[in-house]
Amino acid sequence: MTSPLSLPRPFTHVIFDLDGVLLDTEPLYTKAIAGVAARYGKTYDWTIKSQCIGRGTLEAAQVIVDMLGLPLAPRALVEERDRTLLQLLAQADAMPGAEAFTRALAARGVPMAIATSSEAAIFAVKSRRHLAWLGIFAAIVCGDDPRVARPKPAPDIFLAAASALGAQPASCLVFEDSPYGVAGALAAGMQVVAMPDPAMDRGRYAGAHVIVDGFDAVALPPSAP
Repeated sequence: MTSPLSLPRPFTHVIFDLDGVLLDTEPLYTKAIAGVAARYGKTYDWTIKSQCIGRGTLEAAQVIVDMLGLPLAPRALVEERDRTLLQLLAQADAMPGAEAFTRALAARGVPMAIATSSEAAIFAVKSRRHLAWLGIFAAIVCGDDPRVARPKPAPDIFLAAASALGAQPASCLVFEDSPYGVAGALAAGMQVVAMPDPAMDRGRYAGAHVIVDGFDAVALPPSAP
C-alpha cells in the first residue's frame, strides 16, 4: 500500500542520504566490520551498529573501537575494513523503489541532491554500477567536502547540498535512514522523511515529519512538485 506524503509545507527541492536510502550498502558495511572485529575475538552486532549509522567515517570507527575495546586506532579500523569493503560496495544494489521514486521526481522537474557521509572516493566506488541513474541528481555532497566542517548530526552537509541546489533550506525535503541524519536535516531547518532500518527503534525518529518503511510505502501527492 502507498499513501501520500503529508507535510506541513510545500517543498521544491529534495535531498537524499545515500546508504540505506538510495543504495543497499548497510549490510555490506556490517559484513566488512564484523570481519575485522572477529579477527580480534569481538562481535560487531546491532547494539553497536545502531550507534554508527549516519555518523562520519572516523566518528563511527571511534564508536566501534570504544564499544568493542579494539586495539586499533579508528583510522586503522577503517583501513582494515576497506580491504574487503570496497569490493563489496562495488556490487551494491539500489534500495527497493529508490530509482523509480527519484526518476519520478526528476520527471516532474524537481532538483535533487545526494548528501552522504561517505568520502568522495568511496562514493565513486558505490556509484559505479549506477551512473546512469545517479546522473539525474543535480548535486552530490560527500562527507569530505570542504564545506562540511562537521559530520551529521550537524546540519553542515544538508546546508551545503541546499546551497549547491540554489535552494533555501526551508524549501528542501530530506530522506534519511539514520537518527543522526534526521537530526542534522532538522537542524538545517528542513522537512524530513525518515526511512528507518526495520531493526531501529522508531522512537529515535520523533522529530521526523514522516516515518515510512521505504519508497514503496509512499507516493507523492498530485500537488507535489
